Amino acid sequence: MLGSLPRVDDSRVLAGFESSEDCGVYLLRDDLALVQTVDILTPVVDNPFVFGQIAASNSLSDVFAMGARPLTALSFVGFPRSGIDMAVLEEMHRGGLQKLGEAGTVLLGGHSIADKEIKFGYAVTGEAHPGGLLRNAGARPGDALVLTKPLGIGVLTHGVKQDKTSEAELAAAIKQMITLNMSASRLARQFGARGMTDVTGFGLAVHALEMARGAGVSIELDSAAVPLLPGALRVAGEGCMPGAVKANREFGEGSVTYADTVDETLRCLLNDPQTAGGLLIAIDPSAARKVAGKLGDEGATAAVVGRVVKADGCPAVTVS
Repeated sequence: MLGSLPRVDDSRVLAGFESSEDCGVYLLRDDLALVQTVDILTPVVDNPFVFGQIAASNSLSDVFAMGARPLTALSFVGFPRSGIDMAVLEEMHRGGLQKLGEAGTVLLGGHSIADKEIKFGYAVTGEAHPGGLLRNAGARPGDALVLTKPLGIGVLTHGVKQDKTSEAELAAAIKQMITLNMSASRLARQFGARGMTDVTGFGLAVHALEMARGAGVSIELDSAAVPLLPGALRVAGEGCMPGAVKANREFGEGSVTYADTVDETLRCLLNDPQTAGGLLIAIDPSAARKVAGKLGDEGATAAVVGRVVKADGCPAVTVS
């Protein structure tokens, strides 16, 4: 659909809707760019305060993925006119405000509509130096790839609906979702990352493919090195997976290939949609180990999961 729309013809637009970047970017002056994004979720947990935290973490993530600093936010909420106590809405906002505050982001206002299904999220505005933006198109052959959070969020939150995910497993998934990508973004900039994106609804394999296509390179992922949330492999192995896994695999078909040694369950987890997932950072191999190590010191589960190579023909992702 986007391909049929007219392209934006404005020299100040550094990143628009025609690309697969995480945010739109508009040049204000030579040393300052405006960075904007919007993201909205339906509930992934029952606790409204935690859902608000997750929605804010998810919305802020795209700004962090550009190497930018979030400044302000506008909330968007869809909420039923009746049948659900307004205290739920208050707690959603309270949780979101807690995470916005943690990120140093100011809520300016928002918009609400009557909706049968709860929806919540934020439009976030940030700033960056134009020369300091970290695009998903910045990866270069020879770079290592660091993933800053484990996979399995989609599988585990879906498993709750079928009583397959334990309370401890869900708690581990929630901890990842409410953890801001602020520290990972800061470390990526500090150690000279060349490209970055966040791993969200398309899953690791397709987000890696977007990075490859943007940079005109290919990517090799080591499936054994990819960190997974506790219980994710078991729940996925029992066939409990969100529908987006199938859609993501179909999107990557022909461009994402798997070695015979990568079993079916792991292939599904590499396409598992992540809510407020981690960052995928393209960076010099020696710096990659430092970033992963420092995140580990902070209690994160980060790992070097692959490398960037020259594209042999069309950009692609291979998983071994």
